Order: sequence, then structure tokens, then C-alpha cells
Amino acid sequence: MAEAVDSGKLGGMFRALRSRNYRLFFMGQGISLIGTWMQQIAISWLVYRLTDSVFLLGAVTFANQIPSFLLGPFAGVLADKFNRHHVLLVTQFLSMLQAGTLAILVLTGTVQVWHVLTLMVVLGTINAFDVATRQAFVVQLVGKREDISNAIALNSSMFNMARLVGPSIAGLLIAWVGEGVCILINAVSYIAVLASLLSLRLEPFVKEVRQDNVWNSLRNGFSYAFGFPPIRTLILIVGLISLFGMPFSVMLPVFARDILQGGANTLGYLMGASGLGALSGALFLAQRKSVIGLGKVIVFTMSLFGTALMAFSFSTILWLSLVLMLFTGFGMIVTMASCNTLLQTLVDDDKRGRVMSLYATAFMGMAPLGSMLAGAVAEQVGVAYTLLGCGLLCAVSVIPFAWNLKRLRLMVQPIYERLGIVPEIASGLRAASKLTAPPGKR
Repeated sequence: MAEAVDSGKLGGMFRALRSRNYRLFFMGQGISLIGTWMQQIAISWLVYRLTDSVFLLGAVTFANQIPSFLLGPFAGVLADKFNRHHVLLVTQFLSMLQAGTLAILVLTGTVQVWHVLTLMVVLGTINAFDVATRQAFVVQLVGKREDISNAIALNSSMFNMARLVGPSIAGLLIAWVGEGVCILINAVSYIAVLASLLSLRLEPFVKEVRQDNVWNSLRNGFSYAFGFPPIRTLILIVGLISLFGMPFSVMLPVFARDILQGGANTLGYLMGASGLGALSGALFLAQRKSVIGLGKVIVFTMSLFGTALMAFSFSTILWLSLVLMLFTGFGMIVTMASCNTLLQTLVDDDKRGRVMSLYATAFMGMAPLGSMLAGAVAEQVGVAYTLLGCGLLCAVSVIPFAWNLKRLRLMVQPIYERLGIVPEIASGLRAASKLTAPPGKR
């Protein structure tokens, strides 16, 4: 009996993989993401090796992610107007060309920092359209609507499994054959995701007969997202954790080499520990059967993320730093994925691309601003004090959300009752409303 229960729980944790299209997409993306993380580690190590500058580490991240801040909302309009499948085929192919170009420059020994900065801007521009489209596209791949939250959690699991594997491999390869091979592997890995996209069986795309122009669509998307406090709050949380928290990954090469007295393999261990914690967090979300209680989860995990960052800033011992990275990764990914899940369950289908582009803008667009700011502050006061401040700001930022959580729950209750996104949510809320209603209304 116990084995049957365990099997049922395991099957429930991976239930979105029952959809053929999602299963193919999941496998292709998983392979490609390992290459993506290998490239990210290789670029960070390359830039720090060439320049010894924390500021330029921040500048590379800024160059990679600022296009998402500038172009993200327009990308959402594109995701709602055009065939998302075709958009993803184009963005993945262009990403493969970008990685191949950078690999050639590094392997031939001709790479300079301005090459890296320029190609990061190119990649960031591609990602601005890719991320928003991919977030909205996932919903089309899942056979049952109640499996959407599980698919989002599995996406996070896939992302963080790659984050665990990719940096570990990259750390060894950099020490053995250099950064160029890692970037080349990333370029080749795009073949897997392109093959999976070409293998999907999708319903024919039907373009809307009447469509607003780009500016009207953009304005309507903003009004819809920021006019409803629960959606606005979730996007704001993602923006704050990206602004104050994400810069920690930019400073990890400095901690690995200068504070922990290690090399590229140490950086790989730190990133791998963070990835392991994040993978644990994603699997924690995958086994959940409803979105009820995610508000409290966000309060806890965002506080955990900030506290772990503050503790990490004081650590000079590798094993302790690795443990703290586990908590950092767990807190970060559960907060981000929980916000993603709640947004996906709240938004209307015809505005999904625009809302998820705002999520992507907050997630990827605020990070470069934080990275540049953190890099500049670190040059003046040191990385330890900078990271301490980042952790404190993350922990404090969740207080207003915790204070207003009850009011926000009341606002989303009618949406869950109307849509019945997950059956037990709707029935549970109806039962609760009967208990709280006046005697004559029951």
C-alpha cells in the first residue's frame, strides 16, 4: 500500500509529462539549458580572467539582460499576435548563431571584452522575445488545464537541473580545455531544442480577424496587469528580487577566486549548490496539487533567500558557503516559480503573452540594473558588504506583500471560483464563502 501511494505521488509530480508535446519540449529544452549554463559560467570566468573587474562582470550581465527591460513589453504583444511556435523556432536558431560566433572568437584567441559585450546585447535582444513567447507557449503544450501549474514547476526543475549539471561540467572543462569549448557545446545543444520544436503536433494557428495596433495592445496589456493589484504585486515581487537578489550570481566569481581562494571549479561548485537548492525547490512545487497557500510560501521563501544571502556574505569557508547556496537557490526559485504559477492561473488567455512579457521584463530586465549597481558599489565597499545589503533589501521587500496578503486573497477568490482552474480550489473557496456568509445567505 505504501509503495502504491509513493508511486502515485511520483506520478503526480510529473503529470504534465503525459502530454506528448510538453514531453518533447521538456527534453529539448533540458539539453539546451545545460549548454546555456555552461556558456554563462564560461563567459563570467572569461571576463574576470581578462579584466579582473567586478564592474565589467556586472556590465556583461547588464548587456545581456537590459534588452529584456526595453523590449520585453513589445515581445509580449508579438507573442499574443503571432504564431508562438514559429517565433520560438526563429529565436532558438538565432541563439545558436550567436553562441557559435562567440565560440569561434574564443577558440581562435581573438576575443576581446567588447566582442563579449556586443554579443551579449545580441543574445539579450533575442531572449527578450524568446522568454515572453516561451512562457506563454507552455500553456499550449499541456493537455489538461489543471496540469499547467505542474508544467511550470517542471520547467523550473528542468532549468535548475541544468543549472546543477551545466556549471559543474563547465568548471571542469574550463580548467582542462578553456572557456571556448563550453560555449561551442552550447551552440551545438540548440540542435536538440530545434528538433523538439519541429516534432510538435499543434493545432493550426488562427490569427485574430480584428487586432489592435501595437501601441493599443501594449497599453491594454499594461492596464490589465497593473490595474489588478494581485497581478501587479506578483510582478513587483519578481522585479524586486531580480533587482536586489539576482546580482549575487554576478559576484560569485569574486567569492570563488578571491574570498574562497579557489578556481573555476570552485565557481562551478557554488553555482551547482545553488542549482541543487533550486532544483529541490522546483520539485517541492511540482508535488503540490493546488495553488492554495502559495502566498505564504512566497513570504517564507523570499525571507529565506534574503537571509541566506546575508549569511553567505560573511562566509570564508567553502562547505558553509555551499550550504548557504543551497538555501539561496531554494528560496529564489520557489519565490519566482510561485509568482509565475499564480500569474498563469490568473490571466486571461488573450492577454497571457503581454502579462508574461511583463513577468519576463521584471525577472530579466531588472537584473541588469541591479548587476550594474551592485558592481559599482562593490568596487567601492567590497563584494561582501554589497551582498549583505542585497540580502537585507530582499528580506525587507517582502514585508508589504505579507501585510496585504489577506486582502489580495479576497481579490483572486472570484477568479478561481469563475474559472475553476483547479477543481479543489473552486470547491474549497465556495465552502469557505458559505462559512463566512451571513446566516440568511447560506
